[in-house]
Amino acid sequence: MTFLHRPRRSGSLRAILGLALTGLLVADAAVGQTKLMSPHPRSVQRIDYQGWPNSLLLSNGLVEAVVVPAIGRVMQLRFAGERDGPFWENPMLATQNTVPDANGWANFGGDKAWPSPQTDWNRIAGRGWPPPAAFDGRPMEAAIEGSTVVTLVSPIDTGFGIRIRRRIELLPDRPVMTVTTAYEKIAGPPLEVGVWVITQLKDPMLVCVPLAGSSATDTGYVPLLGGPPPDLRVADGLLSLTRDPRLHRKIGMRAATLVWVGATELLRIDSALMAGGKYPDNGSSAEVYTNADPLTYVELELLGPLARLAAGEKLERVSSYTLVRRAGSNPELDVSRLLAGESGPP
Repeated sequence: MTFLHRPRRSGSLRAILGLALTGLLVADAAVGQTKLMSPHPRSVQRIDYQGWPNSLLLSNGLVEAVVVPAIGRVMQLRFAGERDGPFWENPMLATQNTVPDANGWANFGGDKAWPSPQTDWNRIAGRGWPPPAAFDGRPMEAAIEGSTVVTLVSPIDTGFGIRIRRRIELLPDRPVMTVTTAYEKIAGPPLEVGVWVITQLKDPMLVCVPLAGSSATDTGYVPLLGGPPPDLRVADGLLSLTRDPRLHRKIGMRAATLVWVGATELLRIDSALMAGGKYPDNGSSAEVYTNADPLTYVELELLGPLARLAAGEKLERVSSYTLVRRAGSNPELDVSRLLAGESGPP
């Protein structure tokens, strides 16, 4: 879900946010009760990860998340006790000795957040690429809250006047990570912006997207780069595709859920749609990017609605990541089971 926090609110907006906060308090109470009964202890510990010291490992006994404050990313989500997971990590940049590309961008991998729409970057930040400086690859301040939560806080981006705050938590007794991404407007004139969360994942067997409504075209998707993948299919409201090794491609659609299918596991990423919200890229609340060889990865991206943000205001969005093992050998059937809540054990 997405919340826009303003210092002064009208009565109607206050009522809406009050209902939302009430729901959050009820959810917190339920989680608190679950904690007392949890057979899986949760923990956060400092580790050295791929050459980055002071990285953080969160565990709930079922899954683990690796957070690297040095580059402001969630670098991995994996089953507890395993060495690897579905998040893609650039093997050429798995140390502190990074080598940016010709544009000055270091493609580390993992999970991050950028401001949308990208078409405004040049006007606001003074460059269309690479991403605005504070949003990508810069060190972030990390804080540990008890044994359950890690918070990352970025420096203020000079162009956008925004500070990014990300709260990473593993839910008790569920193979689920939640990431709350907040954009805090600190300085500068008001601007229209949205929270855009990008998760880089390994080359999949399949990517599936349950469509949530009409898009700018009657196909259910909008081509954004390179045209649609050659094996893209839409059937019974479910869009599916694989990575094209020859050409970079990107499509947008109206959806709240994206599913990555690996050989033995599934990753489901969710972030709620806002009815009537204004979304970038021809109304896209979700996007899938597939990278061409030699870097074999895809990006599953969920976008929040655009909002006008003034100094002192905050825009917030919650994403959840559910990691489960595949129950069978049929990718489409495994995805259907996952979407129906009938997936295999974590």
